[in-house]
Amino acid sequence: MRKEFNDTGTCLHDKHYMVDIKPDLQEIKELVDKEKYFMINRPRQYGKTTIMAMLEDLLAKDDYLVISISFEGIGDSPFESKKVFCPFFLRFLSNQFMIKKLGLTDVFKSRITNELIDFETLSLALTDIMTELDKKVVLMVDEVDKSSNNQLFLHFLGMLRDKYLLMKRKRDLSFHSVILAGLHDVKNLKLKLRPDEEAQYNSPWNIAVDFNLDMTFHPKDIETMLIQYSNETGTKMNIEEMAEEIYFYTNGYPYFVSKLCKIIDEELKPEIWEKRHIVDAVKFLINIKNNTNFDTLIKNLENNKKLYEIVKKLLIGSESFPYDYRVPIINFGEMHGIFTSKDNKLIIHNKIYEVVLTSYITGKIRTENTVISSVQSTFIKPDGKLDMKLVITKFQNIIEEKYSKSSLMKSNEFLENELRMQFLIYLQPIINGIGFAYKEVQISEEKRLDVIVIFKDEKFIIELKLWYGEKYHNDGIKQIKGYMQREHLNEAYMIIMDKRKDKKFKQTDEDGIFTVWM
Repeated sequence: MRKEFNDTGTCLHDKHYMVDIKPDLQEIKELVDKEKYFMINRPRQYGKTTIMAMLEDLLAKDDYLVISISFEGIGDSPFESKKVFCPFFLRFLSNQFMIKKLGLTDVFKSRITNELIDFETLSLALTDIMTELDKKVVLMVDEVDKSSNNQLFLHFLGMLRDKYLLMKRKRDLSFHSVILAGLHDVKNLKLKLRPDEEAQYNSPWNIAVDFNLDMTFHPKDIETMLIQYSNETGTKMNIEEMAEEIYFYTNGYPYFVSKLCKIIDEELKPEIWEKRHIVDAVKFLINIKNNTNFDTLIKNLENNKKLYEIVKKLLIGSESFPYDYRVPIINFGEMHGIFTSKDNKLIIHNKIYEVVLTSYITGKIRTENTVISSVQSTFIKPDGKLDMKLVITKFQNIIEEKYSKSSLMKSNEFLENELRMQFLIYLQPIINGIGFAYKEVQISEEKRLDVIVIFKDEKFIIELKLWYGEKYHNDGIKQIKGYMQREHLNEAYMIIMDKRKDKKFKQTDEDGIFTVWM
């Protein structure tokens, strides 16, 4: 049975095609060697569990005694009180695989007595255990968020902190290193997540060092997985080109990197992998029902009005926001993998999220408000391709009919906010299920192309802009032509809002650029 691309749970070398993360593991091991306590905090499905499992194997080969536990699925009952938690914790450790394998279970169970009722007695028991083991013990706790809102667990972290400080002064024995893994960072384990409450931080574990390892899969990382797959299956592809395209859509989000490859391998099944298959995989992915990653993404926006409004402005508005992780809502969005930064500006983390969220927000607006409408069948050519000229022309007609006498047409805000929103709302049902659209995000205003549309195997670029004169317009034309040349496109489209009194709702088609004026 050959390997497969894995998109759930822990990745295993003998079963799954994997990115080579050995350099990352060595970097983490150096922290352990230096007796550091730290937390691996990354968004959901970002490879935390896999890297913890591989780190455990690496450390076990180097004379460490690794105790690896997870709080996934243990429920709330162990955290009812100190009297319940303390014996539970030692029983939890004693049942760990490595402890059983080495026959050390009794070392832990013998310390579970009637006197084990609080963190002071638990601390003494752990000291006794470390003395008897006489090994460098590393404690790894996965899914720590499952208990992060529990004050009792924060007190437990405080006990580990106190033991660590005493150990450094050679007045106590404790774990050689402690590694927590979860969604939150140490400083916000007690971060209030409800949007109606003021964010509060608590640092119960201020001995922890910063964990700055980049767990994103960059193109060179993705290449290592594709090389392995190509060598083992004989599948032909331009590996460098494919890795770059996968990175373009995923921004290196580990789950999406593996998921796109899995879709191509198991659903599309091409004999030769090409860039177009990645686009097809994206379309396949965004149309999967009950995707837990997307469900969580939407849930976070539905439960947080501030987050929703920022995402809406980034995707279909004209506002930009400076990146500052100290702002609670930005910290929250980044923690959940929704935001990242580029040139100190806040952006949506990846193109897949841009596509999903653009569709979600425009669909939400469409169902909640009276907006312009479109009919899908009228825009499809006999060969099944999208007639973008007709799409743009009909949109111009609708705007002329609906807004030509409106005061909005005299406002800069119309183009930058209302016009783009209306265009995306109008466009969505036309391409839904067959293609997708996203706002091209560039930091430099002069280099931004507003909307990219992918429909079947075609790519369309549409720029929406205000009329600022011939020079500005000519600069925009040069920009689009450069993009057309790089992407090997013969056509591009412009929607220009002209606020001059003598303006006309006209069309021009020159040098492959179809332009409508409003």
